[in-house]
Amino acid sequence: MENMLKLCFLSLLLLSPFAFSELCNPSDKKALLQIKKDFNNPNAAVFPSWNLAIDCCDWNGIECDSNTNRVISLTIITDDSLSGQIPPAVGDLPYLQTLEFHKLPKLTGPIPPAITKLTNLKELYLSWNNLSGSVPDFFPQLTSLEFLDLSFNNLSGRIPSSLSQIPNLQSLRLDRNRLTGPIPDSFGYFKQKGIGLDLSHNQLSGPIPASLARLEPERIFLSRNKLIGDAYMLFGANKSTQQIDISRNMFSFDLSKVEFPTSNLIMVDLNHNQIYGSIPQQIIQVDFLQIFNVSYNRLCGEIPQGGRLQRFDNTTYFHNKCLCGSPLPSCK
Repeated sequence: MENMLKLCFLSLLLLSPFAFSELCNPSDKKALLQIKKDFNNPNAAVFPSWNLAIDCCDWNGIECDSNTNRVISLTIITDDSLSGQIPPAVGDLPYLQTLEFHKLPKLTGPIPPAITKLTNLKELYLSWNNLSGSVPDFFPQLTSLEFLDLSFNNLSGRIPSSLSQIPNLQSLRLDRNRLTGPIPDSFGYFKQKGIGLDLSHNQLSGPIPASLARLEPERIFLSRNKLIGDAYMLFGANKSTQQIDISRNMFSFDLSKVEFPTSNLIMVDLNHNQIYGSIPQQIIQVDFLQIFNVSYNRLCGEIPQGGRLQRFDNTTYFHNKCLCGSPLPSCK
């Protein structure tokens, strides 16, 4: 009878949630609980599962490494109730590879220097928030960083030239902020020549640095700024660039002298500038062009016939000085 009771007690103990050994590292749990505290323990959608009765590797927005059980990803997205600044305690998750705070309209303040402690960080997404202050110049300390997205915030000031020193950066998004000043000359010297670069919807000014000719960006978006001068260095028949959008600036250059990338180009948007000359015949060699817009410029001459150019309607070409030919009226 005594053995039977012991067996029953042991069975109940094993079924108890407190009998299972916790996988989450204690120091990681401490940092996460501090993050929750710094957000004033809100009733945010992510936080109800952040309690001591649940292994922190199973908390919402948390991912742990399957071998080490260290926290490697922290994701908090789409929550109107969460408010405050980015907690410095995020820097106390040393194995973090992905940090994402996205669509948190009450997330305010600057980007904290504590992030520089995350030496294993590969992806940093701080987008669609209300962050303010300048773009920090400490990001090169994150030597593993590959994706940096600070878009849709209220960041201001100049773009730090140091961003080009992030050795493994593959994608940089600074769009939809209030950034001013020129594009740094150093941006022609990213270690990854095929970087994706989005600086659109800011208040950048001045000419594009000639150093950008060194790059073959997968995409480069510069639209809706106050940029001037020539943009020839973004083009080249042998480049592997897929998307170029320099619309709604004040660029002024002879389009007839431009050679378009022919291998992978799918998008060219040049609308609302002061670009002159004619559309070069060479563009009909671009086989996969899906978006093309040269409207609201000062172009003249006949639209080249062939390739994919006649697949676009007249809105692609209208409001120029004297462009003609299909899909516009015939040349006289």
